[in-house]
Amino acid sequence: MALLLDGKKASTALRELLRPRVESLRARLGRPPVLVMVRVGEDPASIVYMRSKEKAAAKVGIESRTEALPESTTQETLRHRIEELNADASVEGIIVQLPLPPHLDEDAAIEAIDPRKDVDGFHPLNLGLLCAGRPRFVPATPRGILRLLEHYGVDLTGRRVVVVGRSRIVGRPLANLLSMRRDGLDATVTIAHSRTKDLRSVTREAEVLIVAAGRKRMIDGSMVADGAVVVDVGIHREEDPERPGKSRLCGDVDFISVEPKASAISPVPGGVGPMTVACLLENTVEAAEALRGEALL
Repeated sequence: MALLLDGKKASTALRELLRPRVESLRARLGRPPVLVMVRVGEDPASIVYMRSKEKAAAKVGIESRTEALPESTTQETLRHRIEELNADASVEGIIVQLPLPPHLDEDAAIEAIDPRKDVDGFHPLNLGLLCAGRPRFVPATPRGILRLLEHYGVDLTGRRVVVVGRSRIVGRPLANLLSMRRDGLDATVTIAHSRTKDLRSVTREAEVLIVAAGRKRMIDGSMVADGAVVVDVGIHREEDPERPGKSRLCGDVDFISVEPKASAISPVPGGVGPMTVACLLENTVEAAEALRGEALL
């Protein structure tokens, strides 16, 4: 049976490490570090996700504030509010919850955030620093994947890693991280995707397979080498055949057929998701420390 890469346990351990750093910041600032999350509209999934961030922030002592703007918010109004938060010395971290309504430009919203407060790590400057091998804020999901593997002692040095998915939020930054000349990294990385010819032959070469393709059960047991470590980043809602009228969550990996072949595998839910939230908080702590001159970015 494969080792279960339990993101709930790993995220709890990471939050325990963050708590004393938050207390140190609170003692010096006279208040907790502050994370402001801006949401436009009432997307149900965004609301649920932001509540999970608020709860996790409270557990480590970070003050999180949600600013819910109406669906009709204009680009100029959103930009102006972000600029106000940039100038607010009492705010250490800012995120704009995606997706935004169709009439808003997500790139413009992200670029409006002060890169020193961009704790999602999506600003072009922060992505560029990552590509240059000098990361400041690493997007939370790639960082969470590495933290999860680190927690379970998975050494990536020299290993062949295949990342399925090429988004700027997960696949591309993750590939950059994995190939860095750093202890525990130094992996040989291949990026594959839905258009990759003979995808099965590529994924079967992986010692570590990370799937962030956004397609339900895209990877099955025939596409995984014996003994591979498998990380499933996807999350989808589907009808639960055992509970008529109810739904359940699944990932980009067909867990039932892959688990018997893997040496370790992350579940959905409870794998990468909790680590993403924990690493957003880690970025917020690092932003607060850097803005106070306690760390060099």
